[in-house]
Amino acid sequence: MSIDIEQFHSVFFEESQEHLDNMEQLLMALDVDVPDAEQLNSIFRAAHSIKGGSGIFGFDALGDVTHVMENLLDKARNGVFSMTVETVDLLLEIIDVLKQILEAYRDQSALPEQRINDAKARLEAALAIQQDPASPASETTASSSDDFGFFEHDETVAKSDDDDAFGFFESDVTDKHPPVDVSNNENDGFGFFETAENTDTPVQSVSDDFGFFDAGQKASAASSKAPQAKATVSPIKRDTAQKESSSIRVDTAKIDAMVNQVGELVITQSMLSLIGEQIEGALGEKLQTAISELQRNTREIQESAMSMRMLPINMTFNRFPRVVRDLSSKLNKQVTLKIEGGATEIDKCMIEKLVDPLTHLVRNSIDHGIEMPEVREQSGKAIGGTVVLRAEQKGGSIVISIIDDGAGLSRQRILAKAAENGLSVSEDMPDSDVWQLIFEPGFSTAAEVTDVSGRGVGMDVVRRNIEALGGRIDIESIAGNGSAFHIHLPLTLAIVDGISVSIGEQIFVVPLANIIESIQPTEAQLKRLGNDTLLYIRDQYWPLIAIHELMDVDDAITDPTQGIVVLLESGKQQFGIQVDSLLGQQQVVIKSLEQHYRKVPGISGATIMGDGKVAMILDADAIANQCRPDYQEEMQA
Repeated sequence: MSIDIEQFHSVFFEESQEHLDNMEQLLMALDVDVPDAEQLNSIFRAAHSIKGGSGIFGFDALGDVTHVMENLLDKARNGVFSMTVETVDLLLEIIDVLKQILEAYRDQSALPEQRINDAKARLEAALAIQQDPASPASETTASSSDDFGFFEHDETVAKSDDDDAFGFFESDVTDKHPPVDVSNNENDGFGFFETAENTDTPVQSVSDDFGFFDAGQKASAASSKAPQAKATVSPIKRDTAQKESSSIRVDTAKIDAMVNQVGELVITQSMLSLIGEQIEGALGEKLQTAISELQRNTREIQESAMSMRMLPINMTFNRFPRVVRDLSSKLNKQVTLKIEGGATEIDKCMIEKLVDPLTHLVRNSIDHGIEMPEVREQSGKAIGGTVVLRAEQKGGSIVISIIDDGAGLSRQRILAKAAENGLSVSEDMPDSDVWQLIFEPGFSTAAEVTDVSGRGVGMDVVRRNIEALGGRIDIESIAGNGSAFHIHLPLTLAIVDGISVSIGEQIFVVPLANIIESIQPTEAQLKRLGNDTLLYIRDQYWPLIAIHELMDVDDAITDPTQGIVVLLESGKQQFGIQVDSLLGQQQVVIKSLEQHYRKVPGISGATIMGDGKVAMILDADAIANQCRPDYQEEMQA
C-alpha cells in the first residue's frame, strides 16, 4: 500500500511557519549576556523539527539551511558557542530566508538560490569564528542529521522531541505561536510630527489624565548614553508545566460553515416562535415552553460557534517586536515596544485585515513620533522611546491603541500642508478635526522622501481599511508628549447588532454601532436646499438621505415629519437617514450579497428575519459618500 505523502504538506507548512515564528519571538526575547537554557533549547527544537520534516518531504533547500543553523544552536545550548547581538541579528535574517524558502515550496515557485547559498555561508562563517575543535557536542548533531533529522542520538534531544516522529508535530504547546506574516510596508512615514527644531522647552512625561504613560517613566535614564540603537520587548512568559496540547487544528472553512448552519438554526427557531404565538390553549403553553428552551439552547450554540472564530489578537501583535527592532536599528533610535492585552479575542477575519493598518501606524510612530536619542535627552526625556500596542474590549467593541511618548503631532505643520493641498481649514479648528486631516489622500509633511516615509500614501489607506471593517480611528496628541491612535472595531464581522426599520414593504437593518439617536423631526427643523433636505438639530445641519429613493422602494413615507429620522455617524461624517418606522433591536447573522448575487451600493450584506423575509443590512460608510461635503458651507453662505 502506497501513501500519498503530499497530503501532509499543508500540515508541515503550517507547523513550520509556527516554528519559525516561535524562533523569532524567542530570539527577540533572548538575553545574550545570560542566555536562558530553556529558550535556547526551544529554539534548537524548532529548527530540529523543521529540518526533520524537510528531509521526509524532500525539501532539501529548507533542510540544508536549518541543518547548519541547528549546528550553531546546538553549540550555543551546550555552552561552546557564545551568543551575541550580531549572532541574534544573523539568526533573524536566516529566519527570513527560511520563510521565503517555505513560501516557495508552498507556492511551488522558484527557490531563492542566491539567498540560500548566502545564508549557509554566513552561518558556517559564524561557526568558524568560534570553532572549538575539542568540543564534543557539534559532531554528534552533524552526524545525526543524516537520518533526515528525526532520528536523534543526543539524550537531551530525545527527551524533548519524543513526539516529533516526522519533525513537524510538536506537542509542547508552550513553544507554539500562531502563524503570522511579517509585513514590509515602505510607504508609511508621514513627517507631521514635532521635530527637535521646534521643541524649545524641556518636555515632561505624558500625564496620567492623558492616559498614555506613567510619569515614573521620566528621565531616569536621560543621563545614560548607549552606544547603539536598540529595541526591546518584554520577555515571553511560558507555562512550562503545561505540556500537552488541548487544541486541534480545524480548517476555517469548516468553522465558517458551522457558523452559517447555526445562523440558519437561529432563523428556524425564530419562525417556530412566531408560529407558537398563534396556538392557544394547553397545547400552546406546552409549545411555548419547548420553544423557550429551544431558544435558550440555540443562543448558547450560537455563542459557542461564534467563539470558535475568535482568536487572541496576539496573532497580529507578535510580529511587531521584529518590526520595531528592525526599524529602530535602521533609524538609529532606541525604542521599547510594550504589548498589552494580547489575549483579547477578536474575529479571525478581522485579525488578518488588521496587519497592514497596524504596521503603518507602528512604523509611523517610530519614524516620526519617537525622537532621536540626543533630542530626547535635550528635552529631559529618557533616551529610549516607548511604543505601546494595546488591545481591550469595551462593551461590544474592541479598542486597539498605538501609543508613543514621542514629539506629538504638529498642529501648525498639518494646517499649513492642508492649506497647500487645497483643503478647507481654519486656525480655530478643534484639534480632533486637525488630526483627521492626516488621513486625506496624498497628505505628508515629510521634508524628503525616503524608503520609510514622505510619499503621502498610507494613512488614507489605514482609515479606509479600518472603516471597511466597520470601525473608526480617533487620534489624541499633545505636543512634545506623544500621540495615541485608537482603533474602534466590532467584535466580529459574522454577526451585527442592529435596529430593524421598515421602509415601505421592505425591512432594513441599521448597524447599532453607527446609530447616534432617532427622532421624529418637525417642519421647523427641516430646510430645503435645491433638491436636497437638511435637518437642523444639535446646533448644526445634518444631510438627510431618503433611503426609499436610494434603494428605489415603493409605497414609503416621503414626508420626513411623518416618519422617523435615524442619525448616523460614519468616520468623520454625520448624517440622517429617513425611514418609515423602527421595529426593534436584534442580533442578525450577516450573509454576503457579493458571494451569492453582486455588490449593491449602500448595502453591506443581508440577513433572514424570523418570519423568513430577507432584510438588507445598510452600509453606513457607503451611504455617507452620498452626502455632499459642502452642505455646511452653503448654509453658512
